[in-house]
Amino acid sequence: MGVSGCGKSTIGKLLAQELNIPFFDGDDFHPEANIKKMSSGQPLNDADRQGWLETLNDLAKKQLTKNSCVLVCSALKQKYRDTLCLDLEAQTKWVYLSGDFNQIYNRVNKRPDHFMPSELLQSQFDTLEEPKDALKIDIALTPENIIKKIKAQING
Repeated sequence: MGVSGCGKSTIGKLLAQELNIPFFDGDDFHPEANIKKMSSGQPLNDADRQGWLETLNDLAKKQLTKNSCVLVCSALKQKYRDTLCLDLEAQTKWVYLSGDFNQIYNRVNKRPDHFMPSELLQSQFDTLEEPKDALKIDIALTPENIIKKIKAQING
């Protein structure tokens, strides 16, 4: 979890490959209305996110009947994380990819074809409630070192 541009998709894909489990990007499950709203420069509100979070929770439940998965999602507020792991708390491990505004703003501006404009990044930082129950990782580390830290934590 983390703000847009912190590396969730990159790290999530690498971790899923390393663990040989499916990867899901929460952005792929946004309803069209959410994408249009963000594309027009408007941040999502809690009501916009609710159905999307419930969809992701259902996806996680289905995956856990088979094995496991890596699911990336901004999950900026504690109540969003609570919805995402509803009835899955014991099977959920949170990783928080943390970086400062300028570092992430520069990354967001380098991404091709993403629906969220960099102007919305400040609203994500304003909304962010840092998790107390997550492995916090500095995104200045290389992706390889981030994966090593995550694996050490979840296997430990």
